[in-house]
Amino acid sequence: MLNILSSIEAYVKGQLQSRPPPIVHEGHKLPVISVAFSPDGNSVASGSYDKTIRIWNAHRPSSIGEPLTGHSDGVESVAYSPLGDVIASGSDDKTIRLWDVNTRRQSGVIKANSEFISVDFSPDAKLIASGCGYSSSPPASLSVQLWDVQKMTAAANPFKGHNFWVSSVQFSPDGSRVVSGSWDTTIRVWDVERGTTVVGPLEGHTNSVHSVAFSPDGSQIVSCSNDGTVRMWDARDGKLIGNPYEGHTYG
Repeated sequence: MLNILSSIEAYVKGQLQSRPPPIVHEGHKLPVISVAFSPDGNSVASGSYDKTIRIWNAHRPSSIGEPLTGHSDGVESVAYSPLGDVIASGSDDKTIRLWDVNTRRQSGVIKANSEFISVDFSPDAKLIASGCGYSSSPPASLSVQLWDVQKMTAAANPFKGHNFWVSSVQFSPDGSRVVSGSWDTTIRVWDVERGTTVVGPLEGHTNSVHSVAFSPDGSQIVSCSNDGTVRMWDARDGKLIGNPYEGHTYG
């Protein structure tokens, strides 16, 4: 038994010693609010309250080019297109800006009447889903909105149902649905074609929902909240899967 324990201890120590040190990227002047890996895993985009987007090498602590500038207020969300050639950034300046990764130039801008808290590309890169809100927003803008990437205009009427800021949105892997999380403590699943809630509202969190995501096969949804929990949901019927994961003391 002692030999087995010694072997396990030696293995664990070896694994820890051989683990590469963390890569730390520094350069933003204010808090970094959103990060996203490129589809090929070679770069990371970050958005900050310093109004800039930066692209970083995922394998060593170095930036790729100069910061992307153009927003006039903090950047709340960044997302790569499925091909990795475009970055979308949502900002408190009430715009979504598109950036060509190769030329590092702005390739388009979407304007609205509300701050953009979350953005996500559809799997075919033809649409962007956005979550809107914040204190200056009119109640009608507390919604999920789809945008046509080519036309830079709304692709459908707003998806309405939440009654507070929409803090997180993500397309399902097949692009047919969008999941949203809100400060109203609920999660909703929307049909992209009809713009209606098809699952939910999912209730259980006792404080604002900060982030939501589909599982790779689209069958489950994970959410995290200011109530300090992570919860798993069945994406088909909205039922809670198991007990909440607890341990965090805040959002």
